[in-house]
Amino acid sequence: MSVPLRQFDARIVGVRQETRDTKTLTLSLSSGDSLDYTPGQFNMVGLPGVGEAPISISSAPAISDKFEHTVRDVGSVTGVLCGLEAGQTLRIRGPYGTGWPMKKARGSDVVIVAGGIGLAPLRGVILEIVKNKEDYRKLNIVYGARTPEDMLFTAEYDGWRSKDCKVLLSADRVKDPSAWKHRIGVVITSFDDLDTDPYNSIVMTCGPEIMMRFAVRGLIHRGFPMEKIYVSMERRMKCGIGHCGHCQLGPKFVCLDGPVFRYVDVKIFPDSMI
Repeated sequence: MSVPLRQFDARIVGVRQETRDTKTLTLSLSSGDSLDYTPGQFNMVGLPGVGEAPISISSAPAISDKFEHTVRDVGSVTGVLCGLEAGQTLRIRGPYGTGWPMKKARGSDVVIVAGGIGLAPLRGVILEIVKNKEDYRKLNIVYGARTPEDMLFTAEYDGWRSKDCKVLLSADRVKDPSAWKHRIGVVITSFDDLDTDPYNSIVMTCGPEIMMRFAVRGLIHRGFPMEKIYVSMERRMKCGIGHCGHCQLGPKFVCLDGPVFRYVDVKIFPDSMI
């Protein structure tokens, strides 16, 4: 995959409904090759005559010819993608971008902070850590959504939980508080339940930028070093290779230099909300 703009046909081998407007597509390259990627990278996914959109890879790298994209129906392209069925073919370019710091995280506690669809780019990290527990210390997953019904991958939470992994959930609005056994409010309301060593932790966060802004500030207030906080700035990406300039952030390009950045490297830019 050395040709930056080369497209690949990918066949949909499975479709899973996550929420009312979000689906996970399981794909396999029509060539039979495996997709070489790291958690946090993305593909440009689309169809001829429809267009393409940057979609994070939501699966974990493995010796397999299958990979997954979790897509929310929020526009013309994603609306078409969410309407596709198993057996149909779409096109991808990629993978692009910089992934999460998995090597740096080895031997450390890991704190995942995600909001809404922001859990999708972090699912690969979680699956990798759960699979290779001996390489990491404690894992804290802090996840929030507007409502419990908007939460992704709910069937997997019990499999993630262990003596070294906490899953801390919160929802902004809950229809029946008596039936909801978790926090009510924004993501940072779960920070009081963290079980981790701030000085020996790597933080990875993805979600709306305003959410990440307050999450990062809350973590720094609790003693987490800002140099060990990583954010995913998934916005305005068009070409995927740093040519069109739509995603420029200061002197950087989100699609090329990111989407994963160290917080200290992007907080200085005035057009960053974090």
